[in-house]
Amino acid sequence: MAAERPGDRAIIGPSITIKGDVTGEEDLVIQGRVEGKVDLTQHNVTVGTNGRVKANVFGRSVTVEGEVEGDLHAEEHIAIRKSGKVHGNVSAPRVTIEDGAMFKGSIDMDRKATPRPSINPPGASLAVPTSGTGLGGATPARSGEPKQTEQKHSERSG
Repeated sequence: MAAERPGDRAIIGPSITIKGDVTGEEDLVIQGRVEGKVDLTQHNVTVGTNGRVKANVFGRSVTVEGEVEGDLHAEEHIAIRKSGKVHGNVSAPRVTIEDGAMFKGSIDMDRKATPRPSINPPGASLAVPTSGTGLGGATPARSGEPKQTEQKHSERSG
């Protein structure tokens, strides 16, 4: 068996119709018809300009140039090209819909990965409450004024 090369991909040609689940361990280009489910979660799935899919599609990245009736789910990115038509929901961290594409459904861009800690860029200011006890007695500084802090201590006699 030959080793998988980066350019390896399977093609479902324009005269092919598949009814059922499509799974595999390589990228897939669909130029024919697929009805059922396409599950290549770790690979790229492209529905070509001649492709007609009635299925939920799962891939690392999904590109639609043809027609899809079903939900699209991608680990990285979904792209609906100007020739593409999608009737279904899309879910991916990044979604691109080109001008001229047809889309009917909802978009969920929730990142599935563990959230990274937020780091404030240089020059960014933090929101500071100006009332209440949120500062433990500290008074927020105005621009150009030094920060003043009040602390209350109670003394106990022994």
